[in-house]
Amino acid sequence: MAISFDKALGIHEKALGFRAQRAEVLANNIANADTPNYKARDLDFSAALEAQQARGNSEFALATTQARHIPAVTVELADPALRFRNVAHPSLDQNTVDMQVEQANYAQNAVDFQASFTLLNSKFKGLIGALRGE
Repeated sequence: MAISFDKALGIHEKALGFRAQRAEVLANNIANADTPNYKARDLDFSAALEAQQARGNSEFALATTQARHIPAVTVELADPALRFRNVAHPSLDQNTVDMQVEQANYAQNAVDFQASFTLLNSKFKGLIGALRGE
């Protein structure tokens, strides 16, 4: 009997990848805080989750129970979760990066990343325990 890691790990594996990608975007915002005309960006977790659901790559995929059901139609975007951030205080050089907001989001993302990583670690420990018969 084969172990399906998609069923065992669920969405947590994709959430960890999303948190790593968001850390890159936030770090890029911080690095470009003094660049004129730079527009701050962020990743939207709910949009990323909806994109995964639309692709049918998760356990939340749409299931048709009758042949007469209308199939779901998805539109592929380049990155549906990547959005420009709304600026709270406009600057003279048109840069929309607010360092305090970026640092707070980066810290929150680091905590979320660590929580996802800890959860995945416990799932793997459970799988190893099940394989050993403990």
